[in-house]
Amino acid sequence: MDVLIVGGGGREHALAWKARQSVDAGRVYVAPGNAGTAAEPGIENLDIAADDVTGLVGRARELGIGLVIPGPEAPLVAGLADALATVGIPCFGPGAEAAQLEGSKAFAKAFMARHAIPTAAHATFTDADAAAAWIREQDTALVVKADGLAAGKGVVVARDAAAAEAAARDMLAGNAFGEAGRRVVVEEYLPGRELSFMALVDGTDVRPLATSRDHKARDDGDRGPNTGGMGAYSPAPEVDSALFQRILDEIVEPTVEGLAADGIHYRGFLYAGLMLDAAGNPRVLEYNCRLGDPETEPLLLRLESDLVALCRAGTEGGLPAAEIEWDPRPALGVVMAAGGYPGSYRKGDAITGLAGLEDGDRKVFHAGTAQAGDGAVITAGGRVLCVTARGDDLEVARRRAYAAVDAIAFDGAFCRRDIGAGDAGG
Repeated sequence: MDVLIVGGGGREHALAWKARQSVDAGRVYVAPGNAGTAAEPGIENLDIAADDVTGLVGRARELGIGLVIPGPEAPLVAGLADALATVGIPCFGPGAEAAQLEGSKAFAKAFMARHAIPTAAHATFTDADAAAAWIREQDTALVVKADGLAAGKGVVVARDAAAAEAAARDMLAGNAFGEAGRRVVVEEYLPGRELSFMALVDGTDVRPLATSRDHKARDDGDRGPNTGGMGAYSPAPEVDSALFQRILDEIVEPTVEGLAADGIHYRGFLYAGLMLDAAGNPRVLEYNCRLGDPETEPLLLRLESDLVALCRAGTEGGLPAAEIEWDPRPALGVVMAAGGYPGSYRKGDAITGLAGLEDGDRKVFHAGTAQAGDGAVITAGGRVLCVTARGDDLEVARRRAYAAVDAIAFDGAFCRRDIGAGDAGG
């Protein structure tokens, strides 16, 4: 069975790499892919944009694709899964109605309130003056979020009312995030430690994946502007079996049950971005309708089960019986980014030092890369690479990942140097 992975980032490289290992997989296609997927044996890039729903469906029909696994959120919000269903091609991803959990933060907040799923107190605005008036009444740090999709960057943590008001006005009146910021959600700032909790869902059944943690801030010490993610590791050490079960019982399963109660069928990966407070209580920061990036990279380095078989089970009703096995060793990924990210950045710089870094426990996943005419690998995005390694403990994985990072170079390259440092003891 041929498989199509939709997207061109580090998550999609990891998905394609793992899918190619499946006994069920024939040819693996990636649309549009990157220089890393182009170099993988048995994987072929397709020159189709990830948000070109019509083009993706047409090409999938021409190729006789047996399973589509979408990576990013935009094509799901645009209705890719619905369009594929009309031509009988299985897709392990939610339809547009269900994808609103990520596509609209206002929708997600209203959904959580309706189904008593723990989250931050919040309010939603389309008018800048109304938002400012509400913000001035609050006596706490706030988070201002663009309602729509903003590539992981439409979130501003404001330590005081003035900063929150400025962020809200920038989004609503200043057009900082275009259509995504025509409506904003302002919510209380939740202190604590972030946690990524992902699961496979087939409408009614839930099969949780291993836990992970993402580092969103650009700079060491969780400072600087928000990004799509500067590194991640799996598992999150403080999540014991009791907390794992609590997250399932209080958040993930009620989410799936709530969607079903609202008449919404959810199939695909479900991501809950959580905050654990000082007492270990989880609350939802955000939902994603797909796997997280860069969490996917270390997660799939640990996955020992057949990814394609799991996704097929999710489309065919076999999810309850599906086995999910993990390498017990932790894995950690470090994002190498282009200078200027998450703002404007240069493209087209040659990347050197990639050869000879990979082995059974280390993998360099490409994100924003392309091939130049002479075959050289060049930068083509803000997040360029996710250098990922496994180790007997988190500190070993961390050292191995950073050793590879230090061997790679391109103009303007930067990364955080503290991914996993707290939990790794470094």
